[in-house]
Amino acid sequence: MSHLRLGVNIDHVATIRNARGGRHPDPLRAAKIAEAAGADGITAHLREDRRHIADADIKLLAENLSIPLNFEMAATDEMLGIALTHKPHASCLVPEKREEKTTEGGLDVAGGHNTLKHFVSSLRQSEIRVSLFIEPDPKQLEAAKKLNADIVELHVGPYCDAESGDIRQKQLDKILTAAKVAEELELECHAGHGLTYDTVAPIAAIPNMMELNIGHFLIGEAIFVGLDTAIRNMRKLMDEARAGNGV
Repeated sequence: MSHLRLGVNIDHVATIRNARGGRHPDPLRAAKIAEAAGADGITAHLREDRRHIADADIKLLAENLSIPLNFEMAATDEMLGIALTHKPHASCLVPEKREEKTTEGGLDVAGGHNTLKHFVSSLRQSEIRVSLFIEPDPKQLEAAKKLNADIVELHVGPYCDAESGDIRQKQLDKILTAAKVAEELELECHAGHGLTYDTVAPIAAIPNMMELNIGHFLIGEAIFVGLDTAIRNMRKLMDEARAGNGV
């Protein structure tokens, strides 16, 4: 079975820095620690309101990382210009509302085809891989394929947040179906949003899942055990599930 990549989202390192101002803690330092601990890539979301990651962070990450940078962005001309300037390995288009605490759901690709087409084509023309953050809904996957996206990242928040085993299983079944559809459509399949030590194994065990993007939990866990240990623990759980030992 193929290697399952771990993308570490460092947004909330910047959240802590911004709570007081100044330069500490440094997101680039966190990214370097993540790389040493086994991360395969770094994810950073530059929001319209710059609530965590700042423009200077993206510049430093793009210039100093030796592992791929996944640039999360809203489909706006401002963010497109930033992506085309810094040329990250990949750009993940996500929905964004100013009042939300975090991303609340997947992008409506099926309903926004005409709006999104320009952004997808512009990124791809600059040899930036395009990912679309979507709900695990076959209709959205089919729309992503029509847009010529390279990747779909499945929103697994409802699965992670489920309060009962039955509800969690229903959400997992949706993810399994979506992953199968992604494979049939020849879309690379990723997953993210809300994954923890307790929820990661069933997602990591999906054979054609290629990457998991995890941030908030790891940064929170790092307060107690350190970022290096938090990432190594997650990497171990992912690898065990991938090998068939963790589910």
